[in-house]
Amino acid sequence: MTATVKYDEVETGHQIPAVDYPVSRTDLVMYAGASGDFNPIHWNERHAKAVGLPDVIAHGMFTMAQGGRFVTDWAGDPGAVLDYGVRFSSMVVVPDDDKGAVITVSGVVEEKLDDNRVVVALTARSGDSRVLSKARATVRLA
Repeated sequence: MTATVKYDEVETGHQIPAVDYPVSRTDLVMYAGASGDFNPIHWNERHAKAVGLPDVIAHGMFTMAQGGRFVTDWAGDPGAVLDYGVRFSSMVVVPDDDKGAVITVSGVVEEKLDDNRVVVALTARSGDSRVLSKARATVRLA
């Protein structure tokens, strides 16, 4: 695969439209199985509340993965992502109801580099909280 976004077609400041990623308790249980992280704060409401959390929370790496998914979907090629890093700034609380939670990710091309590379700054929110900070990806475009 090659990136479908063209380097010559984006400029610094180019806005990448927001995408909503729904999160349910089922998603967290599946992620626990895939990652091996069965910490009960990610699936057991009673345990999460006993340790002072408002409810079950999404795995940090699950949240980070939604940002990575956003970048790879935008670029059109997972192999185009050369570097990706975030800091976790808040929790994604996932209630046990029909709605669950939503992680909304948007981006902006922050810098154009040589060799068809761009730096994308991401914003990830759940409800009123910014859940990732200093989220950046370096992507090689076509």
